[in-house]
Amino acid sequence: MSDPVTNKTSLLLVGVNHTTAPLAVRERLAIEQSRLAEATKVLAHQPGIREALILSTCNRVELLTVHEDEASASRTLSFLRDFLNIRPTELQPHLYEYRENEAVRHLFRVASSLDSMVVGEPQILGQVKQSWTVAREVGAVSSTLDPLLQRAFSVAKRVRTETHIGSAQVSVASVAAELARKIFGSLAGKTVLLVGAGKMSDLAARHLIQQGATTLLVSNRTEARAEKMAAELRTPNITTGVIPFAELYERAHRADIIITSTGAGQVFQREHAKAMLSRRKNSPVFFIDIAVPRDVAPAVNDVEGCFVYDIDDLQQAAQQNQATRTREAEAAESIVSLEVERYNQRVQQAGSAGAIRELLAQAEVTREAEVVKALARMPQPVSDEHRQAIEQLTRQLTAKLLHGQITALRESLSNLAE
Repeated sequence: MSDPVTNKTSLLLVGVNHTTAPLAVRERLAIEQSRLAEATKVLAHQPGIREALILSTCNRVELLTVHEDEASASRTLSFLRDFLNIRPTELQPHLYEYRENEAVRHLFRVASSLDSMVVGEPQILGQVKQSWTVAREVGAVSSTLDPLLQRAFSVAKRVRTETHIGSAQVSVASVAAELARKIFGSLAGKTVLLVGAGKMSDLAARHLIQQGATTLLVSNRTEARAEKMAAELRTPNITTGVIPFAELYERAHRADIIITSTGAGQVFQREHAKAMLSRRKNSPVFFIDIAVPRDVAPAVNDVEGCFVYDIDDLQQAAQQNQATRTREAEAAESIVSLEVERYNQRVQQAGSAGAIRELLAQAEVTREAEVVKALARMPQPVSDEHRQAIEQLTRQLTAKLLHGQITALRESLSNLAE
């Protein structure tokens, strides 16, 4: 199968995900949303890179580029080293690399949630769209990546529509809530503290309520967002409250379960955990950290009475969900394979049509130049009758000379359309 992009550029996707890199590596690579535009712009401005997109989530960091040559491709990896200050030797064992059709296939699988820790989870599509929006805003995507991303969104929609892969809505947040229920058997009577008031926290809160939680506290650096979330979750049967972020360490001991999703880096250190246990009179506390970078320092797990589960610990629970979705995933994979083939055909069609236009344009330039030379060699002045005869003769000759090539290209286009 030929390449999905023109012969002048190539498509490259490099990255790490939850299956190739441990959390410690992924959190070093994670690019905060506030820096995504800057990072995308820097990557797109590397010499020889024409277009670029960066996808950074809690489970993956991927760079998708359109580059001119192999040297340009190597600059994609240099970007990781320079922008994130990570040595290539630290990254290499965990990196995967896809080119051309395989890059297209991988993108379609990611957008369709077939490559997610929790297969079928819906959040990844929104995250890919967010990366695309950022890339468009900084002018990093155009003739190749822009239509490719839009195609990926259509493929994801088709997968979700034509299979039952998303019928039982699952996500990292839902797996975290399920884990909390399994730890205690029942969440009734337990107090849950959500640290962070973003989309992931909101999702986790709603799944916790489904699992039986009735008392939820929210703490966030922007207190207004915490208050808004608490108000939206509050019902006659659900009690919610807000802990000001400045008072988090003094009041977190009220919670039996603390779910963190700020991604701001180790909010809870060992000393915080020890103080919390003391206030709880050594009653155990469970941290479920779904943030990357981690919000809870690994050393907290060493404090007796503290139990820390990070996002990699959720993978085991997620795999159980994945097993139940195997049949739907197989159907979804078939759709992705078909869509990769269709995308490739569309690109080839565009390439053949472009080749015909380019061939005709080049021939016309040559013909006009030869006409000028011929007229210059004739006795002057050249009559209009002679000028028209030469124009007609050269046009007919050009058409006959190009007939075979253009016919072959049009047949190629026709075959692709069938």
